[in-house]
Amino acid sequence: MAAKKRRGAAKGAAKKKAKRGRRASSPSIDVRLFKALAHPLRIEILAILNDRVASPNELRKELEEGLSQVSYHIKVLRDFKMIEQVKTMPRRGAVEHYYKATEKVFITAEELKLIPKSAQRGAWDPVLKDIEHDTNTSLSAGTFGRRDDLVAARETQNLDGQARQRIEEAATKFYEIFADAAVESDSRRQNGEGDGEEIPTTAAMLVFDSAEGKDLIRRRG
Repeated sequence: MAAKKRRGAAKGAAKKKAKRGRRASSPSIDVRLFKALAHPLRIEILAILNDRVASPNELRKELEEGLSQVSYHIKVLRDFKMIEQVKTMPRRGAVEHYYKATEKVFITAEELKLIPKSAQRGAWDPVLKDIEHDTNTSLSAGTFGRRDDLVAARETQNLDGQARQRIEEAATKFYEIFADAAVESDSRRQNGEGDGEEIPTTAAMLVFDSAEGKDLIRRRG
């Protein structure tokens, strides 16, 4: 019994040490970004302003929140220099202010872990809604399968922790390549090089814990 207790204590100490080691080697996140993303509503606002210009009134309607709440979080994001005002428009005797993100925000999976749990859900929800919206819009417009270089795939596997980490790293790398490709594409168009095409392209990737094992999922399929 004593030996069993010692082994249990040693195992617990090893786990704590490993946890401390992971914290020590964890990536740092820009404090400005960390504070900006500390509230779920700010994440949703920033996600929208990453894609397009919008006013607090438009955001209020889309997010179904009070104007005072949205305006407050707009101010916070502006103070952290995550967004900027780009134009104003007269609207019913008042002036409506329009904002956009100062730069595209890409948060790696490792950085997301540093954001409070209460705010992480706010990072997922707008992404999932955007994927659904973009997919449905493309299908309705008939553009989804227009090109032969379409990629649409789904796979379910049972993985251990090391394999999941490898997939996470590969997914992060893909989005880095996607961002680099966009910069290179813009540069070629500006210089009059390339093939002359400009193709609106959406890239979406999900890696998450399935509710059931792969065998059950495949049997049902």
